[in-house]
Amino acid sequence: MNKKILIFAIITLALDQLTKILACTFLNLNESVKIINHFFYLTLCHNFGAAWGIFKDSKIIIIIGTLIALFLIYHFIFCFKKNLRNDFAFGLLFGGLAGNLIDRIVFGYVRDFLDFYIFKYDYPVFNIADMAIVIGVILLIYAVIKGEDVNETNSTKRTSKRKTR
Repeated sequence: MNKKILIFAIITLALDQLTKILACTFLNLNESVKIINHFFYLTLCHNFGAAWGIFKDSKIIIIIGTLIALFLIYHFIFCFKKNLRNDFAFGLLFGGLAGNLIDRIVFGYVRDFLDFYIFKYDYPVFNIADMAIVIGVILLIYAVIKGEDVNETNSTKRTSKRKTR
């Protein structure tokens, strides 16, 4: 893993943990604080599952799944073209996954606090780690669409394999 990915991951993890500490310090569990009426609230929740509460009360399965995801993402770093956007994407993924993994191991749940109502839909409460994961995935999808999922070394190997067949 290169330095840029590591720096982005550490910054993401630090922001995630700091905002969770602040949320737990200043918010009461399951109480909402209105920031923008009918749009944005701070609501401290404990999520015992994964996204949208799936796999509720399956902490061990989610922890193992997260560790597998971290391993696979580490492997894919070497497949992608090296550029700032891809480094940022991988750093966001590592930092976000690590932030929620720490919560699951230490507390047994993930601390969520960002609560949005969009077009009268109460979107599930989430945190900085969740945002980082989603943004990282979107950036990597963009990289795949642009053909950056094959770096020069892998591209040369694939081309030479095709020629020998």
